[in-house]
Amino acid sequence: MCGKRSRCSFSRLEVILIVCLVLMIALTVVLLVLHFLTKDTDDSNNEVVEAARYLVGVGRADCTGPVAQVPLMGYANPDQVGGGLLSRLYSRAFIVADPEDSKRVVFVSADIGMVSQRVRLEVLKQLQSKYGELYRQDNVILSGTHTHSGPGGYFQYTLFWITSKGLVRPALSSIINGIVKSIEIAHNSMKRGRLFINRGTVENSQINRSPFSYLENPVSERRRYSSNTDKEMVVLKMVDEDGHELGLISWFAVHPVSMNNSNHLVNSDNVGYASYLFEQEKNKGALPGEGSFVAAFASSNLGDVSPNTQGPFCVNTGESCDNPQSTCPVGGAAMCMAKGPGSDMFESTRIIGQNIFLKAKELYEKASQEVTGPLSSAHQWVNMSDVSVELNATHTVKTCKPALGHSFAAGTIDGVGAFNFTQGSVEGDPFWDQIRDQLLGEPSNETKACHKPKPILFSTGEMAWPHPWHPDIVDVQIAAIGSLAILAVPGEFTTMSGRRLREAVKSEFDSHGTPGMNTVIAGLCNVYTHYITTYEEYQVQRYEAASTIYGPHTLSAYIQLFRGLAKAIALNATQDLPRGPEPPLFNVTSVTLLPSLSAESAPAGKTFGDVLEEVRPEYQEREVAEVTFVGANPRNSAENATEHNFLTVERYSNISSSWRVVLNDASWDTRFYWSKGSRGQSNVTIEWHIPAGTELGTYRLRYFGHYKKKVSLLRTVTVPFEGSSSAFQITAP
Repeated sequence: MCGKRSRCSFSRLEVILIVCLVLMIALTVVLLVLHFLTKDTDDSNNEVVEAARYLVGVGRADCTGPVAQVPLMGYANPDQVGGGLLSRLYSRAFIVADPEDSKRVVFVSADIGMVSQRVRLEVLKQLQSKYGELYRQDNVILSGTHTHSGPGGYFQYTLFWITSKGLVRPALSSIINGIVKSIEIAHNSMKRGRLFINRGTVENSQINRSPFSYLENPVSERRRYSSNTDKEMVVLKMVDEDGHELGLISWFAVHPVSMNNSNHLVNSDNVGYASYLFEQEKNKGALPGEGSFVAAFASSNLGDVSPNTQGPFCVNTGESCDNPQSTCPVGGAAMCMAKGPGSDMFESTRIIGQNIFLKAKELYEKASQEVTGPLSSAHQWVNMSDVSVELNATHTVKTCKPALGHSFAAGTIDGVGAFNFTQGSVEGDPFWDQIRDQLLGEPSNETKACHKPKPILFSTGEMAWPHPWHPDIVDVQIAAIGSLAILAVPGEFTTMSGRRLREAVKSEFDSHGTPGMNTVIAGLCNVYTHYITTYEEYQVQRYEAASTIYGPHTLSAYIQLFRGLAKAIALNATQDLPRGPEPPLFNVTSVTLLPSLSAESAPAGKTFGDVLEEVRPEYQEREVAEVTFVGANPRNSAENATEHNFLTVERYSNISSSWRVVLNDASWDTRFYWSKGSRGQSNVTIEWHIPAGTELGTYRLRYFGHYKKKVSLLRTVTVPFEGSSSAFQITAP
């Protein structure tokens, strides 16, 4: 013990014990820290693994096809045939799979007018041969963007042959091969990933082109909505487990008809331009159409939605023709056309496309609501000409055999029809009815009664030569990715039709224990059946109603069918759904009225690819560099399944003393025009609309083509060639 005057001291043993105690405390602290650090690391690793709930794959492939002489699909205008290229068409595929089993969902958005039954059946056939039962009719959705500027000729039903000049095998093959290839790329690129969903309002990009039809819907229903169009965009964002960006799908209701029916250049219209802008931004340094990031702007319930936001005007007088029949005092319905926001259709396409792109970009960047949950899909084939619909406990109605009304021939304010047909016709025209009866046969009384008040122009369900004119067997399909339900509809639902369908399906999920589902409509899927209006809209028989081919209760039938699919998914009973009657695949390889491809020639003293009209020595930004070559039919390239560009813009590098490709024909700044001359000769003109901000320097325009050469009396061969403009300078203003 220490006394008052003595100093405290510790024995050697006490010092050793104190040191040991301190070391033990320090060791304990270190171990605890290491324990919690390891635990945190383990937890964070578990969170990453847990967060990457899906396997995700994306892919893009060209599906352009022939860009010359083939009628463009959409406006049904026989004079609107391909004459060149503004932008390439692509199929964009997205696969979401469960890492633990074979469950997966495929969504494809293709830059085509609509998916035909022929395309779908042949795609599924190829997928089965490559992957067995992995990709099937229930888990593969094929959707068309609905561009009206893509090649037609890929249908097996007779009605579509009339304006497409038959079944054009090169067009069909390009679409099928492009879709299959995009799915292959997505399949081979699958990795662990996460999905996020977001939604928002797009302004100044659409109007209802049949507002008088919309007003027929109940006032109480209309009051629930702030607009007569669906302004909401839904965006699905895809990233891998490390947060690297993979792609997106946007669903938004607008017709891709900013390019009107005077256009002859193949292109993907406003939604395609939105895809182009998004992919160019994410694939820095890549040429258009290249790069790993894939952005699809898919169709939705766009049936009565136009991008021509200035509305309808009489082209001959300038006065408004926003009336129930869309007619003008002078010239009638043929003079009533809607205008886009730009000075011409090219500018309107860019304005609407950029609006859509900017909103999608904003929603994509802010997307934080994660999509989680199991994958499921439900599909049935249905004979839509004979569906019994229970409207209520006491009232049952039926759908009808397909038929088109008189107002179908009137067209719309986006693309007018012919002769003296007008929208809103609830009575037939004796003159046209008599011609129809003589040429095609009179509709049966049963079909007339079923379709009332539609006056039938073409009773397509009763016309079967050389093949049926319209499909009876139709796909209905829902794919569920966790909390997202994609309703794959086989046509063009109007605004209110789409709202009713989405609401009914969501209600069905809610009532069977799956609340909070995000329901989106994917339009123009799997088989084309024209339009689907509400019962009320059907009564006034504007274009969309006249084109509702299965009669006034079509929407009610689809709602009933899609509710059944939703119930099966919610109850995990999709295996109990009856498959339904399988659709036919007609044994037709190619039936076409296109001119045959014969031997071609160059002018005397010239050869293919020679320059006929040269570029100027200098240009500035916002000017158009233009060169004309001795050309050949672009169909030669498509019909030989040759993947190549028709043109490139190249810049000379002083560092490497070589030319470098800076743009190809997928760019929206280039245009490729083909014009047919006489005696097997033709010209090609290439334009480069030089954008602001283009790097100064030395450039040239190159052309790549194929011509037919006669090698014997009965045989021709296809010969590749190329040409180049002189070098020219881009100088400062």
